[in-house]
Amino acid sequence: MTMITRAAPTGEWDIDRLDLDAYLERIAYAGALTANADTLHGLHRAHAATIPFENLDIVLGRGIEIDLDSVQDKLVRRPRGGYCFEHNMLLAAVLERLGYDVTRLAARVQPTRPGPRTHMLLRVMADDRPWLADVGFGASLLGPLPLESVTVQQGGWTYRLDSPDPDAWLLWAGRPDGWSDLYSFTLEPQRPIDYAVYNHYTATHPRSPFVGQVVALRTEPYFQHALRGRQLTTTRPDGATETRPLTADELPAVLAGTFGIRLDADEAVSLRRITG
Repeated sequence: MTMITRAAPTGEWDIDRLDLDAYLERIAYAGALTANADTLHGLHRAHAATIPFENLDIVLGRGIEIDLDSVQDKLVRRPRGGYCFEHNMLLAAVLERLGYDVTRLAARVQPTRPGPRTHMLLRVMADDRPWLADVGFGASLLGPLPLESVTVQQGGWTYRLDSPDPDAWLLWAGRPDGWSDLYSFTLEPQRPIDYAVYNHYTATHPRSPFVGQVVALRTEPYFQHALRGRQLTTTRPDGATETRPLTADELPAVLAGTFGIRLDADEAVSLRRITG
């Protein structure tokens, strides 16, 4: 049986509170704003290239708030980065403000392993076809994918989207030794309270990969940078990797130079103390 999906009312998401001009300035986007596939691609690429993926507020003991006011204050005005709920909450509001039909979804990361749904992604209608948009996975898509069984090249990276049955989808990343499953999802629309639950687990549970260590990720067309704890790894599409350990004193400079995450003086002092 095919699942009937209906997006939650847009009023639940407070998109009227979005500062669209500030967002466009933040991602340095000056292109067209017509609600079509070209604009979707342009916004997705600009967002992914500009706003970093990071969990530092968890490490610094602040927690993560995912209402739109908090998200745009952090990612747009301060400006900092965030993880999936923050990134995709913001992009969803932008796209709806521009007139796109957006459905907010949830995914299970590395679905062959037992674990909850802890990732947010978007189904977006553009040019009369559905697209998968996701600027919040950190080590993944540079641009949107058509929501169909497809293999796509983005820079040096290859992604494959499959639909094992009408209600389920699986995203894969191409590796030198074969395909690696990234996440699985259905088209069931999510509500704000659903993400509140997922975010609570992701930001507080001791088994969450974002609790207890610094995480920052950045994917470029031919490089992928990953900072976990005090280990910095750079990976190329051919599988070549370079890894080096960092001292606590080096972390603020690496976060700024490699990931575009600039901490204020107090935050840098706290981070050095916590990770030292």
